[in-house]
Amino acid sequence: MPIPVQSTFVPTFDFDAEEVWVGENPANASRPGVLSQGTYGAKVGIDLVLRLLSAKGILATFFVPGRVAERYPDQVHRILDDGHEVGVHGYTHRSPTDLTLEEESEELDRALSILRSLGADPVGYRSPSWDFSKHTLSLLSAAGLTYSSNMMDDIRPYRHQGCDILELPVQWILDDAPHFWFDDVANWSKKISTPSEVREIWEEEFLGIHELGGLTVLTMHPQIIGRPSRLRMLDAFLDFVKAQESARLCTAREAAAAVSLSTATGRLFRSRCATRRSNGTGGI
Repeated sequence: MPIPVQSTFVPTFDFDAEEVWVGENPANASRPGVLSQGTYGAKVGIDLVLRLLSAKGILATFFVPGRVAERYPDQVHRILDDGHEVGVHGYTHRSPTDLTLEEESEELDRALSILRSLGADPVGYRSPSWDFSKHTLSLLSAAGLTYSSNMMDDIRPYRHQGCDILELPVQWILDDAPHFWFDDVANWSKKISTPSEVREIWEEEFLGIHELGGLTVLTMHPQIIGRPSRLRMLDAFLDFVKAQESARLCTAREAAAAVSLSTATGRLFRSRCATRRSNGTGGI
């Protein structure tokens, strides 16, 4: 008899490469040492991440800026060839809050066109800044997208008021960047967390959400989580998640498709993601 699903776990990756460094600070475009941190994600990290996911039998969601897809089409093809979902992450890595309506619309259209030209079928959006302008939701709806993964106001999916965009909530503690991010301009006083510290945080937060029957969206970056020591931690953490037999692992697209919202409360989440269990491995 199938084990009833208690919660859903969605692993996601923002494949930003160099674009995150330029979007945050345009002056970094002339700093090859800084940019090399993003290059690591495209040159080394993405392959190590894909190898780990393949070994685990896990499908994930990769949010890719259009400019990164232009620069690294082979990496995007590898993501798609492995069966993973690709979502929109802007064209550049600039926040929608810094763009005019025309700029934001152009960025979204351009990013969608590039990703589709590479074989992707994007239905989800992650803002480069986890934030919206006053136009973002209407632009997403007009573009035919179905979900967003940006807000931090819930542990269950919900529908944005006044439109048909579903939200798959995120949280900073379930993101690798706050724990591991470092640059030599502003972070000399910032401690880089150890993998064991982050694993403890992620396990406890996942268990808390799981007990409450919610949705855990894990956000990672190949240039950050793709360091060897952190991949060892991620390997162990994914095993921990898979050991909770009533937790369902799936892509963001599958989680969004599986949501049923109660018209009475607007907060009821029921997961019906398709299982993909490997014989004898416990994988999905």
